[in-house]
Amino acid sequence: MNAGFIGTGNMGKILIEAFIESHALKPSDIHITNRTFEKAANLRKEHPKLNLYLTPEEIARQAELIFICVKPLDIHPLLLKLSPYLRHDQCIISITSPISVEQLQSVVSCQVARVIPSITNRALSGVSLLTFGRCSGDMRKKIEELFQTISHPFTIEDQITRVSSDIVSCGPAFFSYLLQRFIDAAVRETDITKNQAVQLTSEMVVGLGKLLESERYTLPTLQEKVCVKGGVTGEGISVMESELGDVFEHLFQRTHKKFDQDLREVGEQFGRYE
Repeated sequence: MNAGFIGTGNMGKILIEAFIESHALKPSDIHITNRTFEKAANLRKEHPKLNLYLTPEEIARQAELIFICVKPLDIHPLLLKLSPYLRHDQCIISITSPISVEQLQSVVSCQVARVIPSITNRALSGVSLLTFGRCSGDMRKKIEELFQTISHPFTIEDQITRVSSDIVSCGPAFFSYLLQRFIDAAVRETDITKNQAVQLTSEMVVGLGKLLESERYTLPTLQEKVCVKGGVTGEGISVMESELGDVFEHLFQRTHKKFDQDLREVGEQFGRYE
């Protein structure tokens, strides 16, 4: 199996490096291009056996799986360019949430899927969100097995695309922000140094992840075990209960509002707003 990547920005590069590290794909089986050619060329310097091309059309001629790793509004014109070069045995895989598989297959005649990855996939962990359109059973199996090497693939339907992406793809940034605020407050309010607070917090998060992975505790039971009635943890939880308010409800409302805007803009390109 070989794979092409049109776009080697943050997420394209993360996927390429994760697949190489997991040994799911050999560098010689990966074909890359980027609008800013230097970005793709720099990636090839790190992995000299990558196949580097000047244009997306060359990727379409070479790859069985074609990952589209560009901005949402760049996808429709790109698909129009690629369409004459695509074969039925190939699969276009978009990694952006506002583009539906129905929209993809309205432009190209090959197989299509959408996979929303997460930065956690770079550590060969976390979740990737899969939605299949016109896709054979064999192709679907290939994609699922490929992403099993770097993540836990999770198949979703369109109606939960945004919230699933908020949790899986945006979640690391959201919780990194909360942890940074946690660290900054500890430094301001106590005698701990920034380096000490960062180290302790990082180790705590890693340990929490491993604890949840072991399935010894769920999130609610973990709180119960740590939060002794009348203790220090309980005082801290009380502060969060009273001061966090509806912050997460507001977060999902804002991300969905932006998502609706993206859907309208993309829908205009594809001829309809879904």
